[in-house]
Amino acid sequence: MADQFDVVVIGGGPGGYNAAIRAGQLGLKSACIDKRGQFGGTCLNVGCIPSKALLYTSELYEEAREKLPKLGIKTSAELDLAGMMAHKTKVVGELTKGVEFLLKKNRSEAIVGEARIASPGKVEVKLKDGSPRTLETKHIVIATGSDVAPLLGVSINEERIVSSTGALSLKDVPKRLLVVGAGYIGLELGSVWRRLGSEVTVVEFLDRITPGLDGEIAKQFQRILSRQGMRFQLSTKVTGVQKKGDSMSVTLEPAAGGAQSTIETDIVLVAIGRIPYTECLGLAEVGVQLDSKRRVITDAHFRTNVEGIRAIGDCREGAMLAHKAEDEAVACIENIAGRAGHVNYDAIPAVVYTHPEVASVGKTEEELKAAGVEYKIGKFPFTANARAKTIAATEGFAKVLADAKNDRVLGVHIMGAEAGNLIQEAAFAIEMRAASEDIARTSHAHPTLTEAVRQAAMGVEGWTMQM
Repeated sequence: MADQFDVVVIGGGPGGYNAAIRAGQLGLKSACIDKRGQFGGTCLNVGCIPSKALLYTSELYEEAREKLPKLGIKTSAELDLAGMMAHKTKVVGELTKGVEFLLKKNRSEAIVGEARIASPGKVEVKLKDGSPRTLETKHIVIATGSDVAPLLGVSINEERIVSSTGALSLKDVPKRLLVVGAGYIGLELGSVWRRLGSEVTVVEFLDRITPGLDGEIAKQFQRILSRQGMRFQLSTKVTGVQKKGDSMSVTLEPAAGGAQSTIETDIVLVAIGRIPYTECLGLAEVGVQLDSKRRVITDAHFRTNVEGIRAIGDCREGAMLAHKAEDEAVACIENIAGRAGHVNYDAIPAVVYTHPEVASVGKTEEELKAAGVEYKIGKFPFTANARAKTIAATEGFAKVLADAKNDRVLGVHIMGAEAGNLIQEAAFAIEMRAASEDIARTSHAHPTLTEAVRQAAMGVEGWTMQM
């Protein structure tokens, strides 16, 4: 006899486990199925969390070697890569246990196994021990996330040619690292290994780094990373990788076509993006429609074309961000429970956790121009921020874009120390449909980095004054 549930969630990542937990909070009997064995999805196990652990420890290592002596602190730093990896593993282990605890606390059953939708209202699970289990449910939520996008003609083996997963577990610091892709993941992991001693070259098909970021921010960001020692080859594509003795020979070609060239490296990191994981779920058999990118097609309430089946997170349209999946999870379950859950996609921030950090929320200048929206700009450099000077972190600037007609904040872009935290004020402003004047006239503690955001908002109307 099949087990009965109100909601069955397929996928135990940020979208999946938050959906199951919210269902339990609202009194719905829920189950969360994950095939990995450790809940938390890509983000917690081999993505956001372990990468941030390595970004933090590698930054401390570089600071100890290069920054502290300039501040009057004499010290010596010796790299213990195994110790760094142990810290990363400890953090991941603690957080995965935390997810399992939260599921249990909110009366959601955590099931380890491979799920397949047999029909609307029925999910078949092949458990870890190989035995079958059938779940019957009123609602199915697909939250299967995404996988590493492959590079045509290049086979990832997680040894010499690695994805982000392999790059998080290298046993030694490679002398040379070639990163394919200048997006968030490639630049973050490239930064980790550069700090630890690698010569890092980034190859990008487009003529710019960080596609999707505000263009002005991206240009300055590339200059800073270049000064740090990262090399860039833009408008270039990788056509092949071959082992050559103790090295890897990478074949390059101009994106527009032309003569090939080669570059030798020790490790190749493929970081050209991610693709939705929608295979082996039985979607075609039950009639769930996918788009040309194999994403599950949904409406504004996350409903697919099949009654009782919904989708959230990376496997549907939109930015592939853990917090976007979390917001969709809550809204989706609240819709199921008859509540008015919603997600404001203009208020979802994005962060690159390099040093300095880069953070963005809302529209870029390029998007506003393309839409024909009249806007005003306010900018403020961290070189003029007192707190930034005291902590020797003056690179970057804050930029506020506001509607020229009603002053409503349309986008905020920050490059600088703690940008990932500073952007939250801007996200809240957009969520509340605030004007740039609202930020400008709100008292900010002095001296703090947050004052840079306020000063940029003041600059929209031309009354920036702090130096």
